[in-house]
Amino acid sequence: MILPLLKGLALTLRRFLNPKTCATELYPEERPKLSTRFRGLPELQIGKDGREKCVACGLCAKVCPSQCISIEGAEDETHRRYPKTYELDAFRCIFCGFCEEACPVRAIILRDTFELATYEKKDVFDKEKLLDLTRKRNLPR
Repeated sequence: MILPLLKGLALTLRRFLNPKTCATELYPEERPKLSTRFRGLPELQIGKDGREKCVACGLCAKVCPSQCISIEGAEDETHRRYPKTYELDAFRCIFCGFCEEACPVRAIILRDTFELATYEKKDVFDKEKLLDLTRKRNLPR
């Protein structure tokens, strides 16, 4: 009964005295290393012509299991469809990636944004906020 306790204490002392084996990350000073397959907040993409890629087909909203996407389409003067309103409730999103897979024009991509904690309802992501995330990155695809 004493031997397992001594083994556990020895392991604790070895980890405590060797700073190279520290398993604690000092977040937010040290950012975690995310996998290339990490699925964070979905972002709407901007095309090379400077316009949003979304054609308001609604497939992303239809395949979303948590129903966190709502979209209303419209047409511009050239009869090109665009989303008049596009809202993504990040509080309900389960980051499954179905919206990204369903999009025929790759207008929505899950990025590495994971810090979404907030206390106010006004922080729900609408079309402009999702496009601003891409503009800030300056990485149109």
